[in-house]
Amino acid sequence: MPAPIRLIARALLLDMDGTLVNSDAVVERCWSRWAERNGLDPAEVLAVAHGRQGHATMAALLPDRPVEVNLADNARMLDEERADTEGVVPVPGATAFLAALTGLPHALVTSADQPLARVRMDAAGLPLPPVLITAESVGASKPDPEGFLKGAAAVGFTPADCLAFEDSGAGIAAARAAGIRVVGIGPRATAHHPDAHADDLTTVTITPTPDGLLTVTIA
Repeated sequence: MPAPIRLIARALLLDMDGTLVNSDAVVERCWSRWAERNGLDPAEVLAVAHGRQGHATMAALLPDRPVEVNLADNARMLDEERADTEGVVPVPGATAFLAALTGLPHALVTSADQPLARVRMDAAGLPLPPVLITAESVGASKPDPEGFLKGAAAVGFTPADCLAFEDSGAGIAAARAAGIRVVGIGPRATAHHPDAHADDLTTVTITPTPDGLLTVTIA
């Protein structure tokens, strides 16, 4: 059995979809319909969609489409996603993981807007972290580092003092660009070579130390 991995940080920055909440069923339904409406292969669309804001996914797939059309289409997609919670469940271990972070510095850094974040966390039965960095908080979607830089600032630490938890290529790239180490969660993360990896959150434990450090252990 491999030896446990231990990382030290002062704050944790947490992605939502794929990291705390398994919303793959909703994402696949909504984006497959969008692909069909736009004459695209759903598999190719889903390969791009995870981790990004919807309008950024649209821009990547339909680069000649005007920005204002993508923004309007994204608003419709968000309405669809907020209305669909069938199959939204916590990632295994997420409930205990978030409970262990009570009173410790952490933030949600998600490409979802705040209403969608609230809907999905509620559907999964998970509490919202005290600090939220959502689509409304930033001018650029992951893989741009803005969200993670704002998350680090919001919890009061430098990026080097933080540790990000992410599942997608866009999210891992965003954290890295911000100068933040990354724990990859789940199968999507593996190909993007995060600093450490866990199949889910059941193998991750958080131990605070008296001097304000967080020891993150991945069994």
